[in-house]
Amino acid sequence: MLASAPGIVMAQTSDATLRGNAAPNTNVTVKNVATGATRVTQSGKDGSFAIVGLPSGTYSVQTGAGVQKTVQLNVASISTVDLTATANSPTNAKTLGGVSVTAATMDLPEVTTSEVGNIVSMRDIAALPEASRNFLELADIVPGMVFTRNADGTTSLRSGAQASSNINVYIDGVGQKNYVLSGGITGQNASQGNPFPQLAIGSYKVITSNYKAEYDQISSAAITAETKSGTNEYHGDVFGSFTNTRMRAETPAEEAAGDKTQSHEKDYGFDFGGPIVKDMAHFYIAYEGKEFDSPTTVVPGVTGYSSYLPASVQSQLGPASLPFQEDDWFGKLDFEPTDHDRFELSGKYRDETSISNVGGTSTTSAGLNTINTDKRVDLRWDHSAYSWFNRLQFTYEDAFFAPTPILLGDGNAYTLTGAQQDKTIVQTGNSPLAQQNKGQKGPAIQDDLTFNDLQWNGDHVIKLGFKYKAVKLTAQDAGDANALYNYAVTTAGTEAIPYQVQFGSPTPGQSPVATSSDKQFGAYVQDDWTVDDHLTLNVGVRWDYEKTPSYLDYVTPANVVSAFQQQDPNAPAGQTYAQTLAMGGVNVNDYISTGHNRHAQTNEWQPRFGFSYDINGDQQHVIFGGIGRSYDRDLYESLQVEQTKSVLSQPTLFFNTPDVPCTPGINSCYAWSPAYLNISTLQALVAGTTAGKEVDMVNNNLKAPYSDQFSIGMRNQIGDWNTSATFTDIRSYDGLVYTLGNRYPTGAFWENGSQAWGDGIPGFGSLIIGNNGLETRADEILLSADKPYTPESHWGATIAYTYSHTKQNNDNADPTDQYAFDYATIGDYPFTSSGVAKHRLVATGTFDGPWGFVLGAKLTLSTPIPDLNLACYGLTPTNVDSGSISGGGCQSVAIAPPGNGRFLVGGKIFGYRDLDFQATKNFKIYGNLNAYVRFDLINAFNFNNYTDYLETWGSNGVLNRTPVVYNPTGDITGYPRMVKLSMGVSF
Repeated sequence: MLASAPGIVMAQTSDATLRGNAAPNTNVTVKNVATGATRVTQSGKDGSFAIVGLPSGTYSVQTGAGVQKTVQLNVASISTVDLTATANSPTNAKTLGGVSVTAATMDLPEVTTSEVGNIVSMRDIAALPEASRNFLELADIVPGMVFTRNADGTTSLRSGAQASSNINVYIDGVGQKNYVLSGGITGQNASQGNPFPQLAIGSYKVITSNYKAEYDQISSAAITAETKSGTNEYHGDVFGSFTNTRMRAETPAEEAAGDKTQSHEKDYGFDFGGPIVKDMAHFYIAYEGKEFDSPTTVVPGVTGYSSYLPASVQSQLGPASLPFQEDDWFGKLDFEPTDHDRFELSGKYRDETSISNVGGTSTTSAGLNTINTDKRVDLRWDHSAYSWFNRLQFTYEDAFFAPTPILLGDGNAYTLTGAQQDKTIVQTGNSPLAQQNKGQKGPAIQDDLTFNDLQWNGDHVIKLGFKYKAVKLTAQDAGDANALYNYAVTTAGTEAIPYQVQFGSPTPGQSPVATSSDKQFGAYVQDDWTVDDHLTLNVGVRWDYEKTPSYLDYVTPANVVSAFQQQDPNAPAGQTYAQTLAMGGVNVNDYISTGHNRHAQTNEWQPRFGFSYDINGDQQHVIFGGIGRSYDRDLYESLQVEQTKSVLSQPTLFFNTPDVPCTPGINSCYAWSPAYLNISTLQALVAGTTAGKEVDMVNNNLKAPYSDQFSIGMRNQIGDWNTSATFTDIRSYDGLVYTLGNRYPTGAFWENGSQAWGDGIPGFGSLIIGNNGLETRADEILLSADKPYTPESHWGATIAYTYSHTKQNNDNADPTDQYAFDYATIGDYPFTSSGVAKHRLVATGTFDGPWGFVLGAKLTLSTPIPDLNLACYGLTPTNVDSGSISGGGCQSVAIAPPGNGRFLVGGKIFGYRDLDFQATKNFKIYGNLNAYVRFDLINAFNFNNYTDYLETWGSNGVLNRTPVVYNPTGDITGYPRMVKLSMGVSF
């Protein structure tokens, strides 16, 4: 049987740790069965030992006293085994903490950990139905996680109320953080592709909160994955999968239009690995390619106005398609010259091309040609001794995202008038902001040192480390080849002339590309203290520092500074615009940078504390919890707007129209002329001037966003099942947000129910100011039950339920959008529900069927996601933001539509329903050469999981009883019913 040896030690970010008891002062040898990699340590006077930094896999463990056992170690797990001479190894021995001591090994998650999360095993990845081959797709079998495939085919992963930007993924211990764009990791911003070849992923662990001090640049969930390596035998796989128009059902939009858009999806790839020198050196290479042509739908953003659009615009509504292609490579070399040293060299190359930005309110003519590349190299040296382990890593990354408009020149947007003038009905072209080039590249070095044999009132394992990165950040925020004209639409039709235009206006001799040589430093120390057989304490602290020169050293242009001191042209004589702003609560000195009055934050201390209490000391019933703080980063695409707006501004000019009147000659208003349909004419109109040019300014005391996390829960092993019940409270603070700085001469933000958009900086356009202030709050109950698959039982199952009570102080359904213009300040925004389902259930099962079949199923159910928006339904404007009502008489709301259906029985309570199946038939061809045929049936019942809302807020100050319903002909998330055929061989 297994000993109840005290102790949990912290695994390296993606590696496993083996803890146990043996005869005192004896050598303990651990050998990887597949690779021959060997590690040696020595047990202490009390017989305890710990070996850290082990790749997941099957190991033979042997002592100098001749006791030998075989164990299975999981990614980022901590496991305990008894190697004393009196230990028994019965055939059906229990598996604790991810370790089995029998020849028939089993994968089980840890129960004695203070972290909140679970493992996604290789069995899950291989046997569960899957549509995207994105290895992150299965992260949602862990409570608290949501993987989303949007209507345009792009995917995202988020946890709780925070945005996808706040996660981090660690592959072989290296964070993949995106410092410039949203998406959390490089390559995942607005991408249909995969962050990494799924073939190369062994298994991974999802930690939703209360991770230890080694995890950095994160305030939401952490995903830590370990890649495959070559072994002492040559192994390889080749696969291909396919689906097309005939193998899927119609989308609701296609059904309404009577036209099924041609589409197809192809996935293909291979991997191959083996020995270079047996037991010493190995190689591994993997490739996966994708070719998509995905259906999407162009849907008006406001219901009831389609018939008032021009006929040429109406013809662009309905089904459309999105072509996409990806090549994804990974390679690894490993070398172990001694029992104490291991070297790894790995590299990743990802290249994508696609048409994006089509669907929703954007027509095909508003699409973008997008290039997305991600390249990384990692060199690692592990050195182990009896009582310590060190890992030194050098990395280099180069990742860029570059969308370009398909059509250059004039584009149109059709909007409402009045209080919802910024509400787009449909857009048929692009603004200058569509031209972008954003990315990061540079080297890093990190070192992690673990002492695994310290004694003082119990056993201590202390880990400390640092990371330094010198990363060049790049952001081109706009181009000068596009202009976007806005046309007002009313029940009388579409106006013949535009009421405003936005275009690119370059500054001669200056580059529109912002760059910053970022310096990042982080350090931490973690003590995992096993007090006795029952209590373990995890105490750590980390400190992070980042220096972004383009923000810190930025100098506000002199003409902007001077403009604030000029006469406010709309105010009484003698009143400067700075004084106008001051009356409205905006101190311009908080935003004017001299190049010396900004300083990098040095107070990003992050204490983290966790505990686990094993009630009986047998790892069957464990109470656990934790509390801690974790800092993330401000995205560079948000920081750099000060610089790029001043070099390549996007001025907005207004035209006097009957439906949207303005006074020519005042506040960038002009009498319309057809000559203004020429971009060069518009640029000449403002050449040598700053008229209409937007000015973006960031607070001089900007802070990094962070979250405070608390959890308490209990894990139990009940027979073959592992269960967990956890309560978590996560609150995030200091998110960067941009608001309108303009004020009327009285200092007011509102007058006559309208915002001060026309009262910008004298000689310029609008003032947009960036401050900390976005917040989220998430209280969640996380319930899970997991019956691990074993060859003896032939089946496995998981159940994950999440109850979410979430809040945020912004009425934007897109949590990555950092602009908030509905209220005067972010502090005036009320807290409303976030765009998160209140109830979510994910259940899976796998089964070894007869005749070589492997079967799998996955069920996902969730209640409707609220529509976050500004509801205008005829309230009298008060010109004062009060509670949920803005000064314009509109209300910030988060209203969930009625459910769109039931699952088999019950009421129409669900907003998302999906039941998937897969069946794989395995064939033995000859020797170790095997083949398979696989069928995936996605969304078997063809549930329509709508994402678009129809809004009828009400009138005369009365909110409708049901103001939000799903659009039955709009976009859906996930897939319509689809059959996917896959075939492959392995050897």
